[in-house]
Amino acid sequence: MVSLLQLIDLILSIYMWITIAVVILSWLVAFNIINRHNDIVRQISTVLYRMTEPVLGPIRRVIPNMGGLDLSPLVVLIAIWFIRSLLWEYGPRILGL
Repeated sequence: MVSLLQLIDLILSIYMWITIAVVILSWLVAFNIINRHNDIVRQISTVLYRMTEPVLGPIRRVIPNMGGLDLSPLVVLIAIWFIRSLLWEYGPRILGL
């Protein structure tokens, strides 16, 4: 059953890194370091957008607009950190380990 906890932790960790990649990509596009007209950049941004928008979209609707500053990735990263902490604190007790 520990392997189940490790799998969930791994999935959360991967999603955390994907969220960080979305933030970095948005900064690189905003500061004109990379161009979205490039096919590779467009494909990467489309994949990352499709992976993160189901989670970030509802959070964006709840958080007020901060004048161009998107705080939804920060909320997601804090939530992932909290869930991972709870997973390792209470997961073994729930599973009877």
